[in-house]
Amino acid sequence: MDIKPIKTDTDYRAALKETETLMTAEPNTPEGEKLDVLVTLIEAYERKHFPLDLPDPVEAIKFEMEQKDLTVKDRSR
Repeated sequence: MDIKPIKTDTDYRAALKETETLMTAEPNTPEGEKLDVLVTLIEAYERKHFPLDLPDPVEAIKFEMEQKDLTVKDRSR
Protein backbone atom coordinates (compact mmCIF):
# COMPACT_ATOMS: atom_id res chain seq x y z
CA MET A 1 0.00 0.00 0.00
CA ASP A 2 1.60 3.25 -1.14
CA ILE A 3 -0.02 5.97 0.98
CA LYS A 4 1.53 9.23 2.13
CA PRO A 5 0.32 12.13 4.26
CA ILE A 6 -1.85 14.76 2.60
CA LYS A 7 0.11 18.00 2.92
CA THR A 8 -0.89 20.04 -0.12
CA ASP A 9 -3.91 20.73 -2.28
CA THR A 10 -2.32 18.57 -4.97
CA ASP A 11 -1.98 15.68 -2.49
CA TYR A 12 -5.60 16.21 -1.46
CA ARG A 13 -6.92 16.11 -5.02
CA ALA A 14 -4.85 12.99 -5.79
CA ALA A 15 -6.24 11.28 -2.68
CA LEU A 16 -9.81 12.17 -3.70
CA LYS A 17 -9.20 10.78 -7.17
CA GLU A 18 -7.72 7.56 -5.76
CA THR A 19 -10.66 7.25 -3.36
CA GLU A 20 -13.09 7.42 -6.28
CA THR A 21 -11.44 4.39 -7.86
CA LEU A 22 -11.74 2.45 -4.59
CA MET A 23 -15.38 3.20 -3.76
CA THR A 24 -16.51 -0.30 -4.76
CA ALA A 25 -13.76 -2.04 -2.79
CA GLU A 26 -14.88 -4.87 -0.53
CA PRO A 27 -14.20 -4.59 3.22
CA ASN A 28 -11.24 -6.55 4.58
CA THR A 29 -9.41 -6.56 1.26
CA PRO A 30 -6.22 -4.65 0.48
CA GLU A 31 -8.28 -2.20 -1.59
CA GLY A 32 -10.87 -1.81 1.18
CA GLU A 33 -8.16 -1.15 3.75
CA LYS A 34 -6.51 1.39 1.46
CA LEU A 35 -9.88 3.13 1.09
CA ASP A 36 -10.28 3.28 4.88
CA VAL A 37 -6.85 4.84 5.31
CA LEU A 38 -7.36 7.36 2.51
CA VAL A 39 -10.74 8.43 3.87
CA THR A 40 -9.19 8.97 7.30
CA LEU A 41 -6.42 11.10 5.82
CA ILE A 42 -8.88 13.09 3.69
CA GLU A 43 -11.13 13.76 6.69
CA ALA A 44 -8.17 14.99 8.74
CA TYR A 45 -7.05 17.30 5.93
CA GLU A 46 -10.57 18.67 5.47
CA ARG A 47 -11.03 19.30 9.21
CA LYS A 48 -7.83 21.34 9.21
CA HIS A 49 -8.24 23.21 5.92
CA PHE A 50 -12.03 23.49 5.56
CA PRO A 51 -13.40 23.87 9.10
CA LEU A 52 -17.15 24.15 9.49
CA ASP A 53 -18.38 26.80 11.86
CA LEU A 54 -21.63 25.67 13.41
CA PRO A 55 -24.26 28.39 13.65
CA ASP A 56 -25.67 29.67 16.90
CA PRO A 57 -28.81 27.55 17.53
CA VAL A 58 -31.08 30.58 18.01
CA GLU A 59 -29.77 32.21 14.84
CA ALA A 60 -30.29 28.94 12.94
CA ILE A 61 -33.93 28.84 14.06
CA LYS A 62 -34.44 32.49 13.13
CA PHE A 63 -32.92 31.85 9.70
CA GLU A 64 -35.15 28.82 9.11
CA MET A 65 -38.23 30.81 10.16
CA GLU A 66 -37.26 33.63 7.82
CA GLN A 67 -36.77 31.19 4.93
CA LYS A 68 -40.25 29.77 5.54
CA ASP A 69 -41.77 33.21 6.09
CA LEU A 70 -42.85 32.29 9.63
CA THR A 71 -43.29 34.46 12.72
CA VAL A 72 -43.32 33.61 16.40
CA LYS A 73 -47.12 33.60 16.24
CA ASP A 74 -46.98 30.75 13.67
CA ARG A 75 -45.58 28.28 16.22
CA SER A 76 -47.42 25.05 16.98
CA ARG A 77 -49.69 25.00 20.02
